[in-house]
Amino acid sequence: MLGRLPLGEQLDGLRTVLSQNEVLTDVVTRAATLELPGWYVTAGCLFQTVWNVVTDRPPTSGIKDYDIFYFDGTDLSWEAEDAVIKAGREVFAGLPAEVEIRNEARVHLWYEHKFGVPCPPHESTEAAIDSFAATTCCLGVRLDPGGAWRVYAPHGLSDVFNLVVRPNPVLAPQKVYEAKTARWRDEWPELTVLPWPG
Repeated sequence: MLGRLPLGEQLDGLRTVLSQNEVLTDVVTRAATLELPGWYVTAGCLFQTVWNVVTDRPPTSGIKDYDIFYFDGTDLSWEAEDAVIKAGREVFAGLPAEVEIRNEARVHLWYEHKFGVPCPPHESTEAAIDSFAATTCCLGVRLDPGGAWRVYAPHGLSDVFNLVVRPNPVLAPQKVYEAKTARWRDEWPELTVLPWPG
């Protein structure tokens, strides 16, 4: 059981498991060519690939899109982010999946309008990943210039491998957590979803 191995072995296991999703490895490889500051492939495409492999589903099953976060505080305009999104469309052309690119330095400009709670400005991509509604989501992977995998997992990997979804009440409201977990439970009924803290 990967979730009970020492962390170093879990990291090796994570790479082995994620590599079974060829769309994901293609996204990671192509994303590196964009050379975005502080970038990670993050969120659902990672932990859902793990859930799929652990539960013997096809590695891409139920994955809605592939998220890429980067952090560029030098230009917070929509135009600058849109230019990156358009460059990404070319880089990811032909992939059988949607790739969504977001500058996490801009999140505070639109978050409250979308989710109903204010978001202080993030200081880095890692800080943005830290604020996901569930600790299970707090995961990022990228290729370093030498080709090594860099993994950001502030809450470790055990819950991901053990199919445990744990709330992370630092930013996202309870209703966001409950909507996401309801959708995930439909797709992966094996999940253990822990309740929002009372």
